[in-house]
Amino acid sequence: MPNRKPRRQPKPIAVGRAELGLSKLGIARFDLRDPYHLAVSLSWPGFAIALLACWLAINLVFAFLYGLSPGAIANTAGGSFASAFFFSIETLATVGYGVMAPNTLYGHVVSAVEIVVGMAFTAIFTGLLFVRFARPKAKIIAAGDAVVTLHNGNLTLMLRIINGRVTVMSGATARLFVLLVERSAEGALFRRIHDLPLQQSHLPLFVMPWTLMHVIDEASPLHGYDAEALTAADARLFLTIEARDHALSTQVHDIMDYSAVHIRFGMRFSDMVILDTAGRATADLSRIDLLEPDGDAEAVLNFRQGP
Repeated sequence: MPNRKPRRQPKPIAVGRAELGLSKLGIARFDLRDPYHLAVSLSWPGFAIALLACWLAINLVFAFLYGLSPGAIANTAGGSFASAFFFSIETLATVGYGVMAPNTLYGHVVSAVEIVVGMAFTAIFTGLLFVRFARPKAKIIAAGDAVVTLHNGNLTLMLRIINGRVTVMSGATARLFVLLVERSAEGALFRRIHDLPLQQSHLPLFVMPWTLMHVIDEASPLHGYDAEALTAADARLFLTIEARDHALSTQVHDIMDYSAVHIRFGMRFSDMVILDTAGRATADLSRIDLLEPDGDAEAVLNFRQGP
């Protein structure tokens, strides 16, 4: 029997942001059957490159079509491809300078088709550009680390976020999850997402810093975990935020994630709100990442609630 070449294994594709460390097999990075999703999900540099490539491809195709019939365009330099290409650019943009023009029936037909294509291209590009500019962004700033500290006598997981805009957000809702690698009773490893209840998951007005707290008690999925155990379980926190931005008059969403190395035990957040002599509060966003050792750091590190 002839030797068959082994099937080429597909490469895993990262899901979401690269730092999530999650990948999928059997999917395409760019699905040409869904061009709208592709166009709005591309980065701005990628979108600009894709737009330029489409514009260049259209003009090259029509320049080639004009070149199939010498004399189709009047006042061209010996039927040069460059002249046909620049005539295509002018026709695609529906701009006529009065120098080059269709000279035969074939030239008129091709230029008429190109005008229709140019109008459709302009309409599609304008719509996509509007969607990309009109897509609301939350601009919620989060501290780079989560902390585990003692609060009111309880071991507490804390995360800190703030509205990064000068406008007010209202009806902010937060949900916190943890992804853990666990072993079943049969010895199989699997990933499981647990809900981490927050002491305050809703904020009527989101203006100043918001410290989200999850008490690690016996009912908590993090019960009994220390820093080493979280690392061994490949723990990752996910925080989802939803709020209404009154300047945009729409709901905005955001998601943050923290790996186990960014969950700091025995640390607490430094104050980032300053009160002046009149009692007015000012939030210093440059201090959102600042941590300091907890006064009871040793107690936190030795605090064992697990079996």
